[in-house]
Amino acid sequence: MNASFLSRLFKKPLALVALTWLLFVVLCAAFPALISSIDPLDQDLLAVKQFPSSEHLLGTDMLGRDIVSRLVHGALPTMLGVLQALLVAGLLSISVGVSAGYFRGTWDKWVTQYVNLMMSLPFIVTALAVLMVFGRSMLSAMVTFGVLASAGSIRIVRSVTLGVREELYIEAARISGLSDVAIIVRHVLPRIVGPIIVSLSLFSAAAVTTQTGISFLGLGVVPPAPTWGGMIYDAASSVNDFPWMLVPSGLTIALTILSFGLLGDALTDTAVETWTRGGARAKVASTALDANADPVAGDVVLAMRHVTIQTTAADAKVLVNNISFELRAGETLGIVGESGSGKTLTSLSLLGLLPSGVEVKRGEATVMMEGRQERIALTDTAKLAKLRGKTVGMIFQEPMAALDPCFTVGHHLTEVIRAHSKVSQSEARAQAIALLEQVQILDPADIFKRYPHQISGGMAQRVGIARALALKPAILLADEPTTALDVTVQAEILELIRELSKSHNMAVVLVTHDWGVVADICDRALVLYQGNTMEQASVMDLFERPQHPYTQALLKANPHNVNAGDRLPTIADVMGNKTMEVTA
Repeated sequence: MNASFLSRLFKKPLALVALTWLLFVVLCAAFPALISSIDPLDQDLLAVKQFPSSEHLLGTDMLGRDIVSRLVHGALPTMLGVLQALLVAGLLSISVGVSAGYFRGTWDKWVTQYVNLMMSLPFIVTALAVLMVFGRSMLSAMVTFGVLASAGSIRIVRSVTLGVREELYIEAARISGLSDVAIIVRHVLPRIVGPIIVSLSLFSAAAVTTQTGISFLGLGVVPPAPTWGGMIYDAASSVNDFPWMLVPSGLTIALTILSFGLLGDALTDTAVETWTRGGARAKVASTALDANADPVAGDVVLAMRHVTIQTTAADAKVLVNNISFELRAGETLGIVGESGSGKTLTSLSLLGLLPSGVEVKRGEATVMMEGRQERIALTDTAKLAKLRGKTVGMIFQEPMAALDPCFTVGHHLTEVIRAHSKVSQSEARAQAIALLEQVQILDPADIFKRYPHQISGGMAQRVGIARALALKPAILLADEPTTALDVTVQAEILELIRELSKSHNMAVVLVTHDWGVVADICDRALVLYQGNTMEQASVMDLFERPQHPYTQALLKANPHNVNAGDRLPTIADVMGNKTMEVTA
């Protein structure tokens, strides 16, 4: 664990509490004399079953022994047993589970049979049998428990490994010549570390229960040596006349089990952040508005000014540089450019939904809300969140990815409607069916009851459009809404967006790299290159009189303008040695 990992872990309150408790338990196990100077075996028959006092902070048991001292000295056998079982289970689950999921074949079949066999055996009964054979050796019992109980973790690790090994970047790593060991260490394990940690944290909690259970039966550490399980047994025998004895021991065990679970969740979140973050978060930019900003015309629905987006790494790289545009009601603006030009980032910045590792450095938006214009700094994510749905709707590139496969089409629509308006379920259903009719879906009542996998991609995109329109937004962001669809369906979706824009007087920002789409439904276009504005003009002017060399190159590289059999000119062919000058 590096310093960055620990700093993120310590920022999680529950993780800090859980880690503090577990460290305290470990300290008790390692140095019991530092916590309590009283001998856990000392009996005081004149002070039996006493409640907490200054002399005995948690009271005494039925033989007058100090409960604090017995809890502190009993931590060692419990934590030692957990550690023994965890080491065995961790080694087996990671090595066997990952190898079975990655290599598949005969080895995977043998591992599956082994897991089924281990899970069919009763853990506790088998551990007790081992205790009898090996003379009450707690080490043998916990190692046995680790072997048997690891089967569940092996199954989980194998399952997540199977999913990761099918990713395209794994295949690319194989093609590049990396060895299987290198691929597993560098590419597979970082992706599955979350499920592994969760599985082993739950296993640790179960190991605490198992160890205390064995001690409860008096089959581990020989009484009267202190153990948590033995203290539970003593408390159970006195529960009728002195129930207090059950509180310290029971609470200690419960807190330890809970702490393992909470720490596992926190470690998972922190580990995932390690490979999803784009670097250390930079200091959040000010949300103050520019007092010297140019005024916005009264009929403008959306004005984006000086949008600048960068990575959050120490050597921050600017991804979108000083982009500005305006949009009026019923108008469609096409943002066009090569992949990586900053089209999607620009649109997502309006909703405060930039991916991890990227942030807005500066910029503001003027948005028409309830008949009046409101200026919002693009660094003010709290205000931007209020735009989502009611003021700004969005259609995503992958229609199926935007719909949860666990819920019906109707649930997706009624969920949005009822989240923003106080209507009954029947009223929400009627509104949802009306929305499906509005996006030209035949038999909307039937589609309302279907799941995403039961409809086509084009129909799923229509559902996505219906959900974006559910709250009647003034602005619609469409991020390449036809890329995943066939040509016929593409034309239908574009025509639908055009009709909805006119009928609802709705402004549309269309992100695309297809000049045909721009010519079909856009009124104006913004040309981007590596996050910079190259040109912004009406579609007519852009096609007939392109001013910037990059725009001219993009148009000439359009496959629609090339005769069949002719070589398609690239942007480099057209540009030659011309430099990219950013427009003012």
